[in-house]
Amino acid sequence: MVDSGSANMPIQSPKEEHDLGVTIDDNLKFHSHCWDQAAKANNVLGEIAIRVFRACTELGIRSVAIYSEQDKMTMHRQKADESYLVGKGLPPVQAYLNIPDIIRIAKENNIDAIHPGYGFLSERSDFAQACIDSEIRFIGPSPKVVQQMGDKIAARQAAIQAGVPVVPGTDGPITTAEEAVEFCQQHGLPVIFKAAYGGGGRGMRVVRNLKRASSEAAAAFGNGAMFIEKFIERPRHIEVQILGDNSGNIVHLYERDCSVQRRHQKLVEIAPAPNLDPVIRDQMTSDAVRLAAHVGYSNAGTVEFLLGEHGRYYFIEVNARLQVEHTVTEEATGIDLVQSQIRIAEGVTLPELGLIQENIEVKGSAIQCRVTTEDPAKNFQPDTGRIEVFRSGEGMGYSNTSAIGRPLHVGSHLGAAGSKLTLNELPNRTPRTHLLHKLKESVIDSELSILYA
Repeated sequence: MVDSGSANMPIQSPKEEHDLGVTIDDNLKFHSHCWDQAAKANNVLGEIAIRVFRACTELGIRSVAIYSEQDKMTMHRQKADESYLVGKGLPPVQAYLNIPDIIRIAKENNIDAIHPGYGFLSERSDFAQACIDSEIRFIGPSPKVVQQMGDKIAARQAAIQAGVPVVPGTDGPITTAEEAVEFCQQHGLPVIFKAAYGGGGRGMRVVRNLKRASSEAAAAFGNGAMFIEKFIERPRHIEVQILGDNSGNIVHLYERDCSVQRRHQKLVEIAPAPNLDPVIRDQMTSDAVRLAAHVGYSNAGTVEFLLGEHGRYYFIEVNARLQVEHTVTEEATGIDLVQSQIRIAEGVTLPELGLIQENIEVKGSAIQCRVTTEDPAKNFQPDTGRIEVFRSGEGMGYSNTSAIGRPLHVGSHLGAAGSKLTLNELPNRTPRTHLLHKLKESVIDSELSILYA
């Protein structure tokens, strides 16, 4: 968030007052207080909060964290310029979902903008609307777009209207078992049942026989929340990074391959997607931009596709937020996505940022893997416990994005992802080889099960 009380900050002249309540000097540096609501210990131990704080620091913006009572010693709080307790007396998850308390903290401390990070409230349209209603800038898409893209049925209809290919599926929620069986007979098995709302792979079940299809349909009756799509066997998962401003400009920053997953959770990401037909790349990125323009998208997001074995691709969803894997795109293109988000929210246009499509190019390749706290003996469920030592590899072309820097207790509310290792291309060394070397250099002393994805 950005605090309009910048009088105590050093100001160079000449200076100009901008509409976000910040003072910008002739070098276009923010001199203000920035508060990032995502400075919670979210599903990646608060690393996105630290990432946003770094962008704030580089832009001359002061950062402010929120933290739950259980997370008062986590690194994201130490990295912020200021921090405030949220949800006093509540468990961590409920604390970070407490919209009224977050807004209260923002108002009491003259905060002008909130970055939602990812996880928790990042794709909640009511949170985006609550910020706007309180005259706080939400660093993300409009509430209308967040709601539309968060509803998989509405997002699918938007893609159809924009002329973007979609997986064959029902036009709306199923209402009878007969309807489910009829779809399976028409399009063939397997199919996938999806919850209309839900991200991160939640609410998805693959069905390979008609009896199961009928029972799944029956289980969905009454809540209007399930629809059916043809299940694409062994696809590649390709997502296109997009950026839009408040003046209707949209660009893409090429694509990432996120096909290596466990339980629909991404583990390894590569940018650009290796061995992708240039014709398909051009078509896919053009479709992503067209869909974003159709819905009036602003700020950062990703348009996700499944690429079948025969070269046909299909739209599956839009993530109306910054993605965990955004760092591989930053490494591949040299563009700071988080800084871009902040500047767009301030009202700067993409051309003013130098982000014109013909100027955006892939400068190299990059790969990212997740270091997770999962227990293989328990079907890779998130583990809890204490991390005593965490020391990652170092060197040129390597970055470790993590909130682990001291003895830390990993609670059940934090999820499984603990760190992200991102490697880019070096002379005579591929990103994959580079990554393997850095993983071998890493040292972790913990009572948890640590997996290098």
